[in-house]
Amino acid sequence: MINNDDFVKRLQKVMDYYSESASSFAEKMGVQRSSISHILSGRNKPSLDFVLKILQAFPEVELYWLLNGKGTFPAGSEVFSGQTSLPIVEREEPLKQAPKLPPSTLEKPLDKAIERIVIFYTDGTFKEYQKE
Repeated sequence: MINNDDFVKRLQKVMDYYSESASSFAEKMGVQRSSISHILSGRNKPSLDFVLKILQAFPEVELYWLLNGKGTFPAGSEVFSGQTSLPIVEREEPLKQAPKLPPSTLEKPLDKAIERIVIFYTDGTFKEYQKE
């Protein structure tokens, strides 16, 4: 069984990502606006039909992510196309400043293949993508 509060947060994240109001989101899904409103308020739980309509109207939403928060959103955010989604590791504590490389190191051409990409955010969290 899914956690309804977490589902509502993920549904809101989808709506925010597409900059949709509840009315426009419902219209794109082909459901009544009250259906969205009742789910967002916690009055109703989403039906299978409702979930499938989200997936049909918004292909970047992954079923597993929508239901239990595991996976990626948006689905097209993978760095390496054609590969399975990679786990995203988030840090709670801020990272220390990375050491600066000497200029001589930066001037040498890079003739190496990329193995891993790490994106650091100003709030101290990061996302890591690794080629398999």
